[in-house]
Amino acid sequence: MLTYSTRPLQRGVLFHSLNVLAQRRCYSAIKKDDVISIDGVDYKTDGWTNVPQSILDLTGRKLHLRKDHPIGILSNLIKNKFDKKEYTFYNNFKPVVTTFENFDVLDFPQDHVGRSKSDTYYINKDNLLRTHTSAHEYECFKETKTPGYFISADVYRRDEIDRTHYPAFHQMEGARIWKKGDIEQIKKDLKSIPPVDLVVEDVVRPFDAVDNPKQAHMTDEETDLVGQHLRRTCEVIVDTVFNEAKKAGKLAGSTDPFLNEPLKVRWVEAYFPWTAPSWEIEVWWKGEWLECLGCGVVRKVVLDNSGVDNSIGWAFGIGLDRIAMLLFGVPDIRLFWSLDERFSKQFKENTITNFVPYSKYPGTQRDISFWLPKSVENSAPFHSNDFFEIAREFGGDLIENVSIVDEFTHPKTGKSSKCYRINYQSMDKTLTNEQVNEINEAIRKALTERFEVELR
Repeated sequence: MLTYSTRPLQRGVLFHSLNVLAQRRCYSAIKKDDVISIDGVDYKTDGWTNVPQSILDLTGRKLHLRKDHPIGILSNLIKNKFDKKEYTFYNNFKPVVTTFENFDVLDFPQDHVGRSKSDTYYINKDNLLRTHTSAHEYECFKETKTPGYFISADVYRRDEIDRTHYPAFHQMEGARIWKKGDIEQIKKDLKSIPPVDLVVEDVVRPFDAVDNPKQAHMTDEETDLVGQHLRRTCEVIVDTVFNEAKKAGKLAGSTDPFLNEPLKVRWVEAYFPWTAPSWEIEVWWKGEWLECLGCGVVRKVVLDNSGVDNSIGWAFGIGLDRIAMLLFGVPDIRLFWSLDERFSKQFKENTITNFVPYSKYPGTQRDISFWLPKSVENSAPFHSNDFFEIAREFGGDLIENVSIVDEFTHPKTGKSSKCYRINYQSMDKTLTNEQVNEINEAIRKALTERFEVELR
């Protein structure tokens, strides 16, 4: 199995930048021996534990609560558009959830890839760092007194390394329910949604028996009305965010023609495990269609598992980081986590402004090639996410990108070879060859110790 070294990390490997040093001072979680302490709660580790200290350090950052940070600005921009009498806003859920909350209540199959250790950060067998805000649906559906709710939170997934992927990111989720059969109330609520300044290409059918089916317990009319209310609500979000961004572009002096054109959106049918029917909304932005959010009618099993009887409703989810990158012109997702004031002081509450680059430090590349063990009986199965995690553990945010550049199987021995290319580039300083070589050697050593690979 994949395990993490408990030996002290060398100062020259992870503490060589002021940014990393600062991040180490603002953690709220500690991994020590056989216990992980997060927000004052101790969790016993076991064979499922795979979360490193570098990820635990991020759990106390809570960027979505910072009013002067792009993530917080975007989150508040959306929430401020909705009536607190209609929606309850949750912003302070703790990041550790149970496997029941994150997977079981949402009816994730036992063999779903999201449950695997290669995709998810486990505290232990029964607890993990949430992989989506839907992990709190169970609690919200049971406890919320208003017809709907919004959740904003940081979420965590083991993932690839590039300018748009980071192991910690942010989501916003919304949901709303009605008593089944309360058609008149749904119609009334639908009429109360404010108009939007959009050109909308809507769905041509409320559902499709084969490609986007409705649920058996709902009538055609219920499905149609709930779907309409959902799509109109999501259009309010898109209208609020992207038209505000267009205004900011004009104020900044941009003469791009698209800023004076009506904002266009289109709805496309989709599939999600916990909603049916389901859709995605795409926005025409700077000459291309951008996927903005996914949504759908909540499956009955989710409401049943949450103890919400005789109800129907909708839910949506939106990733805040990639939208914020577009709106604020941030070229690298790592910048959101920077503690450099040259980044943070560029933004202010309730205002979308374009990021002004303050530096471009030179980068350098290193390739790591190795043979995988021919027999996996006594070794852990290898997943690319395992390489990415080792790279993050020793290189942190000094690594801009990791990609696999070659895979090869020897025709005679049957052994498989992989080659990964690591692009090192700091956002805060020029890296020396000595620093890069030290990190690279630590990554190589960890690979041989944990996966019994043969370096080439």
